[in-house]
Amino acid sequence: MAIHPATLGLSATITAQGISAPDYQTILNALMDQFRQIYGSDAYLEPDSKDGQMISLLALAVHDANNTAIAVYNGFSPATGMGNGLSSNVKINGIARKSATSSTVDLLLGGTPGTTIVNGSVKDANGVNWLLPASAVIGIDNTAIVTASCAISGAVAALAGTITTINTPTRGWTTVTNPTAATPGVAAETDAELRVRQAQSVALPALTSFDALDGALANVAGVTRHKLYENDKGSEDENGLPPHSLSAIVDGGDVTAIAQTLRGKKGQGVGTWGTTSVTVPDKYGNPHVIRFSRSIDVPVFVTLELKPFSGYTSQIGEQIKQAVADYINSLTIGDDVLLSRLFSPANLGVVSGGNARYYDITSLAIGKSAESTAMANIDIAYDESASCTAENITISVTP
Repeated sequence: MAIHPATLGLSATITAQGISAPDYQTILNALMDQFRQIYGSDAYLEPDSKDGQMISLLALAVHDANNTAIAVYNGFSPATGMGNGLSSNVKINGIARKSATSSTVDLLLGGTPGTTIVNGSVKDANGVNWLLPASAVIGIDNTAIVTASCAISGAVAALAGTITTINTPTRGWTTVTNPTAATPGVAAETDAELRVRQAQSVALPALTSFDALDGALANVAGVTRHKLYENDKGSEDENGLPPHSLSAIVDGGDVTAIAQTLRGKKGQGVGTWGTTSVTVPDKYGNPHVIRFSRSIDVPVFVTLELKPFSGYTSQIGEQIKQAVADYINSLTIGDDVLLSRLFSPANLGVVSGGNARYYDITSLAIGKSAESTAMANIDIAYDESASCTAENITISVTP
């Protein structure tokens, strides 16, 4: 009579606690026990025997089948799904995985009121083209704010005030500039990032309009990160927000789409606050001025002094720079740069016996310029975001 793996308790099982399965060694031992019951307890089943190798293959097949069953089971949950399975799951929440994006920048256009710019483009100081929306109209105040996309994919930078050349001359359009720096493009959304956004998306029908607005902003196309603040008091708060107002700090995304989201999700009678203002109509065509902000970039500079041990190389120094820069860039909008937190990324693999065993950190200082580094935290305003590159980090090696 054939024996099924489930009869031996070797297959994956589902209980109230979830799905589980025995490990490979447990499966192998159980199959060997069954083999000896059939052919005798003196059967030789070591790895160098033919019978032992055959049983090992059978155990591996059962183990692989169990892992497949576990992967399928977990694939139905956004918390544990991966890849295409996760992309399919989040469609239930009305969202989709964000694909790789190009850099975007808010442009201030100037010219004759009513001028329509069709498929316009501009050029920055480096000669890189930036593409305007299919159609842009100069307002009655002789200006218009639009979001342009870089013609080159990837993280293309453009500092404030560097996009000033009209690439497609149009009658009535006279000036262009970017009041703020461009938001660099990002790679395709990872599983971990998509899980976070899925959790935010379920707040769309939340009990408070604040939670609903936060979830809606996270799902605006092109938005890479955002932070939402609310002042529900009758006086100005510590961030300078006026009474009964909210302030959205949003990186990436089209200014009009962001403004429409704020207009549609904010509570009645709640004002918006920020450095960027966009006029959007309601469903009756009445204009409303909506304000929000782009985060202000704060470059962070780091100086490190190391005492090298035997085995230290310049390559380890480059790894330290990259690890520290990656940590600072992972901070969210408004997060302070805490000096003590930098010791962890600077000590590469100190717990697991990694490259940190080749050096000792004797001094670590940070600042907003290379000349002002100090052993103190860097305060970041609510509408600012810290950034760092490996070039901003200086390492001194002292015997």
